[in-house]
Amino acid sequence: MKRREFMTLLGGAAATWPLAARAQQPAQLPTIGFLGASTPAIMGQWVAAFVQRLRELGWIEGRTIAIEYRWAEGRSARANEIAAEFVRLKVDVIVTHSAELVVAAKQATSVIPIVFGLAADPVGSGLVASLARPGGNVTGLSVQGTDLAGKRFELLREIVPGLRWLAVIANAGASGAVLEMREAQAAARALGLEVATPEIRRAEDIVPAFEALNGHAQALYVASDPLLYANRVRINTLALGARLPTMHATREYVEAGGLMSYGANYPDLFRRAGDYVDKILRGAKPADLPVEQPTKFDLVVNLITAKVLGLTVPPTVLARADEVIE
Repeated sequence: MKRREFMTLLGGAAATWPLAARAQQPAQLPTIGFLGASTPAIMGQWVAAFVQRLRELGWIEGRTIAIEYRWAEGRSARANEIAAEFVRLKVDVIVTHSAELVVAAKQATSVIPIVFGLAADPVGSGLVASLARPGGNVTGLSVQGTDLAGKRFELLREIVPGLRWLAVIANAGASGAVLEMREAQAAARALGLEVATPEIRRAEDIVPAFEALNGHAQALYVASDPLLYANRVRINTLALGARLPTMHATREYVEAGGLMSYGANYPDLFRRAGDYVDKILRGAKPADLPVEQPTKFDLVVNLITAKVLGLTVPPTVLARADEVIE
């Protein structure tokens, strides 16, 4: 689906969210509890892709299915509250993403099926027993976040001449982000790079983390996580101030001023999450639905940021980019 189509669909979907939150849905409609890590504005394209796929499969919101949207706004405590609320509402399936939110849903119920639209390392995070046989009431899509670190560093080295020192920041309180950080550290050292890892556990830690670097890095790798995603503008502003080229997992970071991103296409993953929901509502068990991996990856480069940093992006990188911001 093209970006313009996403935004058009989002406009329609967003208009219904406040109404959906207030209106009492007909009891006979199957109900999805959608738990988002941030806000509707931030996750709009992902939700639009999910709703569009459901529509294609015959699940039309308000007619053949009901969707209860809830937003954690980057707060773990709020995610726990929402998961408990979905159990009280007796929703038929919970759709969410990222290890922290999936864990919150798992702690709230071992009965209601849970579908994650994306998770960095579902096995390593303990979300499922294995990719082929998830077991329990959880399944979904893995973003292979930990496997992509080496590729991201290779791209950084193509743009940053003589790269030797870099920083990796991650939410130390999120299991998926910690796994990605460790993989990033290992991949960086395999390439002969020295790594600094300032610790972040809350938004207030971001500025001190940059201050701790104090010129001891030539580039910055940002591990994907709802906390850092919600603060991506602040992170990129600080990185520009410190003249640090940044590597991210998704295009939204690059749209917020980051240098580049390489990773799975999140709207595509949420679109595929619709297939899982369809199968579950038609009788399939999450334990029998293997966790799938990404089939679409995007490389996004921000030439405006590159110019501010005084960097020249090689034509070979631009030729491989799926999107160039200029």
